[in-house]
Amino acid sequence: MIDTSGHHIVYGVLQDYLTGETLPDTDDERIRQGLARLLVEQLGYGKDELEPRLTINSCFNNNRVQTLIELTARINGRRLFILRYGPGSLVTRETAAVAAARILDPEYRIPLAIVTNGRDAELLETGRGKVLANGMDCIPHRNQAGALLQEYVFEPFTDPGRRDKALRILNVFDQEVCCVGTSCAPDANQ
Repeated sequence: MIDTSGHHIVYGVLQDYLTGETLPDTDDERIRQGLARLLVEQLGYGKDELEPRLTINSCFNNNRVQTLIELTARINGRRLFILRYGPGSLVTRETAAVAAARILDPEYRIPLAIVTNGRDAELLETGRGKVLANGMDCIPHRNQAGALLQEYVFEPFTDPGRRDKALRILNVFDQEVCCVGTSCAPDANQ
């Protein structure tokens, strides 16, 4: 039976491509799984080089938000890029992706971030927040990863003010606001 009581239609469950974990089968999760397959089967990453579903927690003004990082690529012990998925416009996701890449790893700023809606993508440099390339083919191939590790600086992002600003950005951009103060369940009286 298909569950339509929440924000996403849940078709049942599926097995995570990278970990084998059982997850709710939603349209968004199917796209996330397709992105993991793309990175492994077409772009040459090892499953062990990809970290799924990392999170960053923030709390400001009693508003607790958990930011999801769909995938992170760790090459030779260093996180090279994060990949964030969301339906719709990519430009609305750039600021939060850059903020997440700056603070996810406590040791250094992850140099690259990718935002995608599953059909299009943008590759961002996280030091300046600039878009480097567009299109699904902008996702770096594993063969490029070694050169990218040498090209980018893995500098600490330790300034407390800048870290706080990045956390505030995530707290605002990733807040779930669809049903604030009301129930998300369908109204039985309609």
